[in-house]
Amino acid sequence: MPPLIAILVLALPLLEIAGFVVVGSEIGVLPTIALVLLSGVAGSLLLRWQGFGALGRIRREIEAGNPPGREVAHGLMIMIAGILLLIPGFVSDIFGLLLFIPAVRELAWRYLRSRITVVTNFGAGAGSFRRPGQRDQGRTIDLDQDEYSSKGPDPKSPWRRPELE
Repeated sequence: MPPLIAILVLALPLLEIAGFVVVGSEIGVLPTIALVLLSGVAGSLLLRWQGFGALGRIRREIEAGNPPGREVAHGLMIMIAGILLLIPGFVSDIFGLLLFIPAVRELAWRYLRSRITVVTNFGAGAGSFRRPGQRDQGRTIDLDQDEYSSKGPDPKSPWRRPELE
């Protein structure tokens, strides 16, 4: 797999340059530059619009108590699509536009779902998500008067910072 990634990293700039040459020879230099700038603006707008939608779907899944793995994967693919549209070039724009299509993202999720493990533990542990009205069971720490003080830092504390004294 690593040699394939290295080949892709080296081949992508060459493909983008070839794309610029082909498109530039067909429509001219200024329209080509305008098209590249337009794709960057469109990428940022689509990223914002669909990204907020993905965040809303993730939030709904969590509130319903369902694992948000699918929605997180879709959100990640939307982010990658936006980045691909922001990168100047027509080959990356094509892949970016494809990733903005929900059916393409669903196909990618079906492929990835069997290859990744989404680990969630909602409703347990500190910092977990709780439904409104749900109590924090057994997580209260009760301190006595001699266990805390508002008088200032303890000079014998191992956590004190001598440079501030």
